[in-house]
Amino acid sequence: MDTKATQQAIEHVIHSRRSVRAFKPDAVPQEILEALLSLAARAPSGTNTQPWKVYVLQGQAKERLSQRILDAHHQPDPASPHTEEYHYYPQQWVSPYVDRRRKVGWDLYQLLGLTRDNKAGMHAQHGRNYQFFDAPVGLIFTIDRIMEQGSWLDYGMFLQTLMLAARGFGLDTCPQAAFTQYHRIIAEELALPEQEMVVCGMSLGYADPGKVENTLETERMALSEFVRFVA
Repeated sequence: MDTKATQQAIEHVIHSRRSVRAFKPDAVPQEILEALLSLAARAPSGTNTQPWKVYVLQGQAKERLSQRILDAHHQPDPASPHTEEYHYYPQQWVSPYVDRRRKVGWDLYQLLGLTRDNKAGMHAQHGRNYQFFDAPVGLIFTIDRIMEQGSWLDYGMFLQTLMLAARGFGLDTCPQAAFTQYHRIIAEELALPEQEMVVCGMSLGYADPGKVENTLETERMALSEFVRFVA
């Protein structure tokens, strides 16, 4: 492949990657799953520590985990609330970050016909996370608790490599921090060792083009807003 064709292929993969929230039920062949994870493992990590661990859920195993989390989501126990082990988002929101967060949320809800007063509808839509948006494959990612901030940076590169590799196979993904709230349930279902900490989840499969939520396109900053060239 010549340089121009390579550039175009890479650009297409990057531009077409998005968070898909509705999948077709079509199964993903085992050989493709193994190829994707092998490609993702080529992601860089400090001194080649490779801090990622992946649990691939399909069939009844995926359904069991989804149902347990959905039960907790719909009927929370005030005496034993589910909370995250780490803060994904800031403890105090400020502009412009809170503005971007609100916009993408309301853009999605508007596509789905959910108004601000429809709390039940928004709760149900959030619960779709825990069904992996009906994707045939659910992924749970963990990290050893001894690893520090640099390894979490490495983990982000691993996740991005996996998501881009998926596009090369005609697959789509949705990375999901929503799962971290239910790390206790995940640990029980997957029999996680004590030293493993849940990083996030991810839905993987073939996007359903007929679902309106998959038409969402998120905005990106102009180069001038986040880049400074220094000579």
